[in-house]
Amino acid sequence: QVRLVESGGGLVQPGGSLRLSCATTGFTFSRYVMSWYRQAPGKERELVASIGSISTVPNDTDSMKGRFTISRDNAKNTVYLQMNSLKPEDTAVYYCNARTTIVWTKYEYWGQGTQVTVSS
Repeated sequence: QVRLVESGGGLVQPGGSLRLSCATTGFTFSRYVMSWYRQAPGKERELVASIGSISTVPNDTDSMKGRFTISRDNAKNTVYLQMNSLKPEDTAVYYCNARTTIVWTKYEYWGQGTQVTVSS
């Protein structure tokens, strides 16, 4: 059974940091591109960062570059998102995503999300 379980969200003051984790089971983690997305109230879900199946170089979107860092531990089947210098506009539900294509078939899985609230 495929499971993606996010943790590490919560309430943090502006300028603070959080580290999100996404623990996965049920699929070959190392073969998947792992991503973090977020969705704020009333807004569409947007990509935060992605990391390739074997690459150690994250692909950060411009708005979070320099503040958010994605990493993965293939031995633990876990992907992380280190978030620094948090701003109120970073408040959202953060989702973990796994995707790959095997023999022309796309596989994609989502976690249930973890709430991040940045407020004083």
